[in-house]
Amino acid sequence: MKLFSLGLFFMISFCFNAQKNSDSEIVSDSVKLHSPKKAVILSAVLPGAGQVYNHLAMPKGKKKAFWKVPLIYAGLGATGFFLINNQLTQLSLKQEYINREKGNPLDPKWQEYDIQGVETLYNQYLDARDLSILAFSAVYLLQVVDAGIEAHFAHFDISEDLSMAIKPAYFGKNTVGLRLSFNFR
Repeated sequence: MKLFSLGLFFMISFCFNAQKNSDSEIVSDSVKLHSPKKAVILSAVLPGAGQVYNHLAMPKGKKKAFWKVPLIYAGLGATGFFLINNQLTQLSLKQEYINREKGNPLDPKWQEYDIQGVETLYNQYLDARDLSILAFSAVYLLQVVDAGIEAHFAHFDISEDLSMAIKPAYFGKNTVGLRLSFNFR
């Protein structure tokens, strides 16, 4: 027990001494700080700006974040188009329903439908509009989350020196399997 206590005392004292540094030994890090918070805010204010910010912060061989910007705007544009189209159509159907109840002239676009058909179409376009709002919000939120996640991996090391490989292996007489190898060079 005494030997254990003595060993524990020395280990603890070495740990405390190992943490002391003088001010002259502290070297500043040459890696430019990259803020995930700034990437998220930029992407929330202007869609795609966080991805461009991440692209500029990445090392030379890893710059691949800018290609997402056209996809973001295509997604926002398509869902925005369907949102506006569904909103205008449901407003037109609502006006047509009101006109039919008042006995006003009919819109030639909806002439082939009776009043129940107009009401059914109105409800369908109302649901489609709500789904369009949800889709637009999902695309917008996804690009903000993507900017934040990618900002965390801006300086992540993906070189061949750090790798894991799974390869088929033959282990002798009628035995096959998988070989897992890690490389830390």
